[in-house]
Amino acid sequence: MIMSMHFTSFCAFIISTLGFLLHQAHLIPTLLCLEGMMLSLFVALSMWSIQLEVSSFMLAPMLMLTFSACEAGMGLSLLVASSWTHGSSHLQNLNLLQC
Repeated sequence: MIMSMHFTSFCAFIISTLGFLLHQAHLIPTLLCLEGMMLSLFVALSMWSIQLEVSSFMLAPMLMLTFSACEAGMGLSLLVASSWTHGSSHLQNLNLLQC
C-alpha cells in the first residue's frame, strides 16, 4: 500500500515536470504544472512522515503546503500583472528586460 502511494506521487511529479517542460505557451498551464509538482511532493512528504511515525516530521508537510500556497498567490499576481501590462498570458510576449 505504501509503496504504491510512493509510486503514484513519483509518477504525478514526473508527469507535472514533463508538462512544465513541454507546454510553456501560456502562464496558466505552467502555474498548474508547478502546483501539481508541489502537491505531489506534499503527498510524498506526508507519506514519508507517516511511515516513519515520528511526530517531529509532521511539521514539514504543513510548511511545504504553506510555501505552495504562497507560490500560487505569487503566480496568480504575476498572471494578473502580465495580463494588465501585456494584454495576454502568452509567455513568448513577456520580455523581462522590458518590464
